[in-house]
Amino acid sequence: MIEKLAHLARLSFADGEKEEIKHDLQRMIAFVEKLNELDLEDVEPLMHMSDEVNVLREDEIKESVSREEALKNAPLHDDQFFKVPKVIKK
Repeated sequence: MIEKLAHLARLSFADGEKEEIKHDLQRMIAFVEKLNELDLEDVEPLMHMSDEVNVLREDEIKESVSREEALKNAPLHDDQFFKVPKVIKK
């Protein structure tokens, strides 16, 4: 299971680290199982962390960075865009 999770997360672990991770996962599962023991019969589901709804600031027009300034320190770029390595395989 640890190897499968590591593969899905694109991580690699040494053998000693796998034992430590196994212990940590067991502790997390035990914690969740402990939460399942709580009586939540009369508890309403929480939809938001506070009573505030859509607390947004007003939009303000501020100075912007020009394209030339933004590209100035980029390691790779052309006249308009940043160039980055391809990360999606077909």
